[in-house]
Amino acid sequence: MKPAETGDGRAAYRRLRNLCITVTAAVAGGFVASLFALPVAWLLGPVVAVTVCALSGLDTRLPKGLKTFAFYILGIQAGSGVSPEIANQIAIWPLSFIIQLLGVLFAALLCYGFLKRSLGFDHATALFASLPGALSFVVAAASETRADMGRVVVIQSIRLLMLIAALVPLLGALEGGDAMGPAIRPGGDGSLIEYALMFGLSAVSAWLAAKLNVPGGMMLGALIGSAVLHGANIVSVSLPVWLALPSLVLLGVIVGGRLNGISARAFLKLLIPSLGCFALSLLGTGLAGIAAVVFVDLPVPNVALAYAPGALEALTVLAFQFDIDPAYVASHHVVRFFAIAMIVPFLARRVSRREARDNLGGDTVSAPGE
Repeated sequence: MKPAETGDGRAAYRRLRNLCITVTAAVAGGFVASLFALPVAWLLGPVVAVTVCALSGLDTRLPKGLKTFAFYILGIQAGSGVSPEIANQIAIWPLSFIIQLLGVLFAALLCYGFLKRSLGFDHATALFASLPGALSFVVAAASETRADMGRVVVIQSIRLLMLIAALVPLLGALEGGDAMGPAIRPGGDGSLIEYALMFGLSAVSAWLAAKLNVPGGMMLGALIGSAVLHGANIVSVSLPVWLALPSLVLLGVIVGGRLNGISARAFLKLLIPSLGCFALSLLGTGLAGIAAVVFVDLPVPNVALAYAPGALEALTVLAFQFDIDPAYVASHHVVRFFAIAMIVPFLARRVSRREARDNLGGDTVSAPGE
């Protein structure tokens, strides 16, 4: 056997072993969380378990095909929570978008001031670590500057994990009752034609969204296809438990795996800055949320999920789990994503010009941190 083939075989074995350990840990985490009757146990438990695995050095990344399948299924599931009555609420969404974006701006300013003024972060690192969400665009733009990429990624990732950990019990308290997830959401008595139509249209819309590079394209596209059918009252079925629950576990693996490749030392070193940014982000978006509840007369749980400075996929799934309008939640996160994605290249150019001026002035460049 050639050495290259032996090396490839060992690498494939390690990937399979890591995947098995990761999924086993996620299932165990979900089972333990369900024993303690935690809200959305099969998401929260896997997130915690896989976070621990990632910080311990295990490669917790899922194969691309498995992630794509999970997002597709979760998108269909979230879309099935849309009802025909939603059409009556769409008229007030634009005002809600404006209030949300003002909250995002305020949150980013608070985090930037905290990181730069209080903790002494350099301008570029403080700026890109302060932007809530759209991590792929933020990291791509930050890489063109002298920003400390390690700090940016860790702070953004910890903020997402803390957001999930905080929102799940908060929504459980606001909504009341049993919020254990899809295990208590019956699929309905639908025909094979309804299921075929739901899966088929969702597959087409998911493929189109992915081709158009829409944020969260596979999940958002599937959500749109499913939402159109359910909103028009063409179908009334949702996913069976045996399909929805594993996808929820895989989402927990994806969220927890955001810290993959980050050492426990780097995590602990940046924990205080990350918690500070998390608190300030909640303050900024929370004040905007209060304004939306008071002036637009929107339900508190809906606003809490839609205005949260976090990931589109996880928060849209939470909307379904807590029987909150997933279309309202998803649309707000898409608007936030696009707003940040459009402004990030402009910010990167400004930062690069500022760094060039500093270099001409003889400033030295500090070494990046962990």
